[in-house]
Amino acid sequence: MADYTAIVEAGSALVDLLRDNLTPEPLGNRELIALCSPHESENNQLTLYLYDIEEESQNMTSGYYQVDKNTQRRSPAQFILRYLVTAHSKAPVQLREADQHRILGAAIQTLRDNPVIPQQYLGGSLAEEQAQIHLAMEKVPFEQMLKIWNNTSKEYKASFVLMVTGVTIASKRSCHVTRVTEVEITTKQMDGGGS
Repeated sequence: MADYTAIVEAGSALVDLLRDNLTPEPLGNRELIALCSPHESENNQLTLYLYDIEEESQNMTSGYYQVDKNTQRRSPAQFILRYLVTAHSKAPVQLREADQHRILGAAIQTLRDNPVIPQQYLGGSLAEEQAQIHLAMEKVPFEQMLKIWNNTSKEYKASFVLMVTGVTIASKRSCHVTRVTEVEITTKQMDGGGS
């Protein structure tokens, strides 16, 4: 089962996938793609900002499962991660919008071509469990996109939301169970007590 590091491992795998497919064209340097807020993009030209973590159906992840003869462990939790993907161009003003659109187009193409992150990009506990990390663009109302951007005075940039599913985090909670090894059945004889 994936460990608590699953969230960062999923983000790193996503970045590596995009770095391999967006360089050398349309981006000249792998390091221009990073996990960070679009408001603090620094020199990055494509940012992936994890803005929402949602637990998938809690009914599916409640309860315990048998680990071994005497141990049960709480079921792992599954999560949906939502990333805001934003392009930031360093081109001159008259070329900036077109450059950002090219970067977004290349990112969309890569993500649609890879609906499941290939195993070679997974590391750590996700690689150990051979996780199936699914990628899908999510339709988000424009008003919600503006709310995500609304915490600064910086101008809105065209972005899209990427939904990542299949991320699980194992529980450390376990309990010791004792198996029934012996059963004793006694019968009580009824006294006939007749006259």
